Amino acid sequence: MKIAAAQIACTLGDVAANVAKISEFAARASRSGAGLVLFPEMADTGYSMEQIRRHASAWDDGPVPSLCALAQKLAIAIICGVSERVSAHIYNAQVVIDRRGEIVAKYRKTHLFTPIEEHTCFAAGAELVSCPIGNLQIGLSICYDLRFPEVYRSLACDHSANFLAISSAWPFPRVEHLRVLARARAIENQSYVVLANRVGTDAGVSFCGSSAIVDPSGNVVASSSADREELIYGEVSGETLQSIRNRMPVFADRRPELYAGSIGG
Repeated sequence: MKIAAAQIACTLGDVAANVAKISEFAARASRSGAGLVLFPEMADTGYSMEQIRRHASAWDDGPVPSLCALAQKLAIAIICGVSERVSAHIYNAQVVIDRRGEIVAKYRKTHLFTPIEEHTCFAAGAELVSCPIGNLQIGLSICYDLRFPEVYRSLACDHSANFLAISSAWPFPRVEHLRVLARARAIENQSYVVLANRVGTDAGVSFCGSSAIVDPSGNVVASSSADREELIYGEVSGETLQSIRNRMPVFADRRPELYAGSIGG
């Protein structure tokens, strides 16, 4: 299957403009033959705690219904970082919509980035989430989650994920961390890693792009610039995945009794 990662800038606090941008990039991905497109973190509101508090919405009356209609119209699966308001709580969330326009999974960011006080805006998610799309089992994650290898080993071992989708708003000072960690997660879990990161600047924070599609051997299939809006594409193959896992049976050689209570134990 051909898949795409959309590297976009957002208009801070303008949900309608951001949904229009998502629609434009999804249409381009569909015209290019992609069956799935991944968008960055907080693609609906932009990344500012003040603006997120102001514009976060319940999913039945915010941008998610528009994204469902878009996926159905274009016959393309969409994974997108969005805000989610539930009563007094706001979640930094990811939605997975299949090509029929149906929501098939929701993930709430489990690791909040305390250096910029995400915990003052968001409630933390309490579970890891995966879902099937075609022959793939997609493990969901958002930005700072990338620094926690336990997340991805659990997705790979306990959820049988083989496609790790990361929606991100990662800033420039740690761009090399982003690149290295994305490849590491692919290599250690013998899984595709697809990363959609932001560009542009929100509330004084500039994002470093560098979106990527990495194969289960850690080879970068496609990558983007650090500062421009782009769509990147790659092919994901169950045969390639299984061939790599058969040649080096990492999962069969694990010894969970040694890591009980730690990584995927």
